[in-house]
Amino acid sequence: MTRIVGVVQARMSSTRLPGKVLRPVAGRSVLGWVVRAARAADVLDELVVATSTEPGDDAVAAEAERLGVEAVRGSVHDVLSRFIAVLDGRKADAVVRFTADCPLLDPTVVATAVNAWRTAPWLDYVSTALPRSVPRGMDVEVIRADTLRALDGVATDHHRVHVTSAVYTEPAAYRMLGVTFHPDASDLRVTLDTSDDLRLIEAVVAHFGDRPPAMPELVDWLRANSGVTDLNAHIRQKVLEAG
Repeated sequence: MTRIVGVVQARMSSTRLPGKVLRPVAGRSVLGWVVRAARAADVLDELVVATSTEPGDDAVAAEAERLGVEAVRGSVHDVLSRFIAVLDGRKADAVVRFTADCPLLDPTVVATAVNAWRTAPWLDYVSTALPRSVPRGMDVEVIRADTLRALDGVATDHHRVHVTSAVYTEPAAYRMLGVTFHPDASDLRVTLDTSDDLRLIEAVVAHFGDRPPAMPELVDWLRANSGVTDLNAHIRQKVLEAG
């Protein structure tokens, strides 16, 4: 049997919306939303929060403890080293990478990506972003643990910040699978990076309540409510680079 470990990377020092991972949404922290969705997928053998040793991230570690999740702490900028620290001392065949700014994560999408890897565990990497077809903020990545360990010896600069980018930017060097959903909803944005993103997420939660909506119902609702999608339509994702 393969063993799958989920890792939620989280820190308080976001440049565009500091403290976003602990912002309350419907009485639950954003990190709490992510942890709940990851658990609800029912495909993980263990879930860990990877945060930094910075004093400001004491609050993240405390929230992880409150949620019943172990917190592993390391470098604030070398995020890959945090993932390696999670692997040290525990058995894992693959790692599912989560970011703590995606409160609307759909457990079914998580399960789909993980089960795809379980079917072909020789794959180095499985992602919903090869190419992306889901709203930004609902992506799932699965990376083989041995591949992640190997990256630690070769990844430099921004690849250590983005953890898996050294794999998906070298498609000829790795065995990868893209999980694509139709119809395409990649133009939608439900991640949390700015105050306008928060306004959209709060509007979604006001409609659906304190639960992660299934991706199809969320996409259908957003398509029917342009006033909501307009809230953050102007936000541009940061480019893939260090810092």
